Amino acid sequence: MSKRWRIFACLSLMYVLAYFYRVSMAVMAKDLEKELGLSAAQLGTLSGAFFYAFAVTQLPLGLLLDRHGGKKVVVLTGLITLAGVLVFALSTGYGTALAGRILIGIGSASVLMGALKVFTNWFDHREFGRVSGFIIAVGNLGNLSATAPLAWAIARFGWRATYLSVAVLQLLCLAAVQRLVAERPAHPPHHDIPGKDHPAPDSPLAGLRQVLATPSYWLMSALAFFWYANYMAVQGLWGGPYLMEVVGVGREGAGNILLATSLGFLVGCLFVGRVADSWLRSRKKTLVAGQLALVLCMSLFLGPADHLSTPLLAGAMFLMGLAVSSGVAIYPLIRERFSHGITGTAMTAVNFFILLGAATGQQVMGLYIGRFPKGVTGYPPAAYHGAFLIPICGLAMALLLFLFAKDSDPVESSGR
Repeated sequence: MSKRWRIFACLSLMYVLAYFYRVSMAVMAKDLEKELGLSAAQLGTLSGAFFYAFAVTQLPLGLLLDRHGGKKVVVLTGLITLAGVLVFALSTGYGTALAGRILIGIGSASVLMGALKVFTNWFDHREFGRVSGFIIAVGNLGNLSATAPLAWAIARFGWRATYLSVAVLQLLCLAAVQRLVAERPAHPPHHDIPGKDHPAPDSPLAGLRQVLATPSYWLMSALAFFWYANYMAVQGLWGGPYLMEVVGVGREGAGNILLATSLGFLVGCLFVGRVADSWLRSRKKTLVAGQLALVLCMSLFLGPADHLSTPLLAGAMFLMGLAVSSGVAIYPLIRERFSHGITGTAMTAVNFFILLGAATGQQVMGLYIGRFPKGVTGYPPAAYHGAFLIPICGLAMALLLFLFAKDSDPVESSGR
């Protein structure tokens, strides 16, 4: 294995853990609700706190990545993640659990962006689109492990012991990154994108101003906000309770159905770069087609999914995962808008809205669901139907606005 692919492997393992922390609440929700005495609103806030902390951390993160590099930032913030996992696993109530989730959100905020920053030094513009898809595909192993495997582990060992075991893995991955990852090779690849004029800014703040002054950035950010809000509404928190309380499956059954979504996302991430470059020959068209499919799949949560058999529901969730993977095209699209010197700033500026969407969506849905009376088996179907309608409508509106965004030419940017 070449050095750059060893670096890819180390950073991808870190992202597996970061993704696990992100989505594990969906399977753990009922256990936390019972043991810590949480309401629906508190549960939504507890899950959303991770994403709020993650999103706010993006604000200084881009400047730090462009100034100090990805490796140093990933290692230092990884120690914050480790502390957060320990606090969360040992929490005795809502307050300490909330503090743990906030620390985990702050610490894991740099993993993907830090990895992509390192990859811009090791992979040229012809490879970056597919490499960014590959790391998100590998990261979905964390998504997969937070579904059926997590449900199995919690049933046998409890959620606290499971999280403490993950803390050990976090420490081992940090040691591997520190030892094996190099920020840049002796001879970095060529970064100019043919046919694109990206003047380098004079300072990091000038780079941020350049990003914020680009109209397409705001259209991409709006789409990214609701893309991830929809995905995390299902996979990050409310998909598990919906499946258990409305559809009537057990915790492990819900984990298996959510596993299908993760598998769809993983498979899609492996091919989204090829779809954009070779099939649709457009990153914008890839995003539009995929997000339209996501709107249609999410509409199942407005009532039709209540009555689907488990195999049909799992199949629909797999298709939803495929549709979600189209959002990965956001990262190469934003990279091609700006010079290499501010790629960290540009990507974290979009990532801010991605995670803000997840945080806001989960919390707003929790507040909406909490307005309904809770029965013996949980909240009524109408509570979930109305809650899921919120991110669906947002994505539909953002998709219409995104039609006015400028496209890049993947054929040209691939050097073909």
